[in-house]
Amino acid sequence: MIPGALARIEGPNLTLRLIRPEDAGYVHVLRTDPAYSRHLSEVRGTAEEQRRWIEAYKAREADLRELYYVIERKDGTRCGLVRLYDIGSESFTWGSWILDRNKTRKAALESAILSFGAGFDGLGTSLAYVVVRIENEHAEAFYRRLGMTEIRRDLLDIHFSYPRSRFDAERAAYMAILAEERAE
Repeated sequence: MIPGALARIEGPNLTLRLIRPEDAGYVHVLRTDPAYSRHLSEVRGTAEEQRRWIEAYKAREADLRELYYVIERKDGTRCGLVRLYDIGSESFTWGSWILDRNKTRKAALESAILSFGAGFDGLGTSLAYVVVRIENEHAEAFYRRLGMTEIRRDLLDIHFSYPRSRFDAERAAYMAILAEERAE
């Protein structure tokens, strides 16, 4: 059983909830739309195959080996996805992050802070890893602004680490920014 603190994460403007099989069509559209998926691993197949993948994933979720979230605005409109995977006792990998045209103004910051909080607080880990495609300059700049450290680079990707201590030191300031957006 997934603890409630990990099943649904509430922020000032967004909610992260664990993915369900009925989200398969939404995931398939995002993962196959080049506007949203060009920096992610290629997905082939149908929405039904995506549904079966989600159903199989639920076993990894139950074992806290992987957490896949749908990002929603407060009115329930889906606006993205994010995943924590390769979850171990000390670390996790953060990725499969997509935000669509329905996102809020500060959705990138909020979805990142909420999902990293799930990994650090909810899972009790001390380190996150992020892998970003080299050509994804926008995401790379975002990760550097958050204070992630580049640990290596290969022909395709840049690998970052993000310690919980850095996240904890900055979280209150980020949440204040997000609370301001809610007030606007």
